[in-house]
Amino acid sequence: MSFAAGLPVETDLPERVGVLVLGAGLAGCAALLAAAEAGRYALLLEKTGEIGGSTVKSAGLSAFAGTDEQAEQGIADSVDLLRKDLLDVGQGRNDPALVDLYCEHQLATYRWLKDHGVRYGEIHAASGQSAPRSHPADTTRMLELLLKAAGERGARVMLDAPAHRLLHDGARVTGVRLADGREVLADAVVLATGGFSMNPDLLATFAPQMEHALRQGGAGNQGDGLTMAMALGAGIRDTPYIKGTYGHFHVEHPGEDGTGILAVYKGAIAVNREGRRFVDESRNYKEIGDAALAQPGVTTWQVFDARTMALANDEVPIYEFAGRERAGMLLKAGTIAGLEAEIGLPEGSLRRTVADYNAAIASGRDDAFGRVHLSGGVGERTPIDQPPFYAHPSGTVVLATYCGLTVDTRMRVLDWWGEPIGRLYAAGEITGGFHGAGYMTGTSIGKSGVFGRIAGRNAAGEESELQW
Repeated sequence: MSFAAGLPVETDLPERVGVLVLGAGLAGCAALLAAAEAGRYALLLEKTGEIGGSTVKSAGLSAFAGTDEQAEQGIADSVDLLRKDLLDVGQGRNDPALVDLYCEHQLATYRWLKDHGVRYGEIHAASGQSAPRSHPADTTRMLELLLKAAGERGARVMLDAPAHRLLHDGARVTGVRLADGREVLADAVVLATGGFSMNPDLLATFAPQMEHALRQGGAGNQGDGLTMAMALGAGIRDTPYIKGTYGHFHVEHPGEDGTGILAVYKGAIAVNREGRRFVDESRNYKEIGDAALAQPGVTTWQVFDARTMALANDEVPIYEFAGRERAGMLLKAGTIAGLEAEIGLPEGSLRRTVADYNAAIASGRDDAFGRVHLSGGVGERTPIDQPPFYAHPSGTVVLATYCGLTVDTRMRVLDWWGEPIGRLYAAGEITGGFHGAGYMTGTSIGKSGVFGRIAGRNAAGEESELQW
């Protein structure tokens, strides 16, 4: 990822810092800036030679409620509805204290990000949202803004600096040993190293159901922070709920930016190799991903018409349908029969499926899979009847793992007995407990900003003998 010049990059490793942050995605950058704003000398170590991690590979959506952009679009939303949605999507398996923490701080974090220059585009509805609250932003620009602001306050960033072990004196974490043997001491450490979507061994251990899923994510998402903390006895949460993301192009393709598309949330249906629907397409795209992995041959197709194509939005990667057509990633035909032949489905199968779907809408009959809306509780179904017709070959990809270290509401890492591991904090994808058994669109980027800021601020509050 190419970033603008002027970032506070350091080349010499200091012997000691106030707050040491590991990982340069949004959680790490937010923690770095928050610690610097609190008056601590903060240093961020990034394992790879690039800043961004999975943040810059995501759709860039943040789930906020009560924003200026929602008001401008006439969208009615509330913190209470946000909280209800989070608990409903998480099937009550979330840590309610973390859900409350997010709800309490999300609007202040949104304003903090805007105060630092972050700008949000048109708000969209997406998975798990009872009201449209997906706020799109340029994630590369977002991280640049945060890092430059941190640099102005004395913080520094080092690239190509992989951490290897957490240093511990028997009572508290005291710093980090790098892979090359160098050490840096710190008053507090914040783990923001992301998940382990790129580590096949950890996926096999915690998520064998993802064996046939595609894999994407930040190149450094190998679970380093997770294993370093586990070596100190850290607890873990939500590993049974690791899921893939539906809508990724079914093979490697230069036009695939890692997010896939979700035409199903704008009017498409999903069909399998038998030309049949297999899921309520308004459900959480993680649940759709599970259903897709259970289909014969794994690859499925999102089938839609010109009406849905007209809703394409190139500013939102998951709705960039026209861009996928330009990249040659869509099949296209003037009739459903022609599309059926293009895909290679059994003769008559797609025609019957689309006819049944359209007839149920026209007559007001219950949908065969219980579909009522386009996405979650938002949007009314529309028939697939306006040519031309399109199909996107869709697979399920592990983009992020949405589980991890047990933390409290100060973002302190807890051990297996629920006690804080002294001076160790965590934020972002590496943490568990917040999502529970499901995932609402925008809450990965959202929690990285909200909890990263809290982690950095609290880490900066640890006692220090040094004056910065």
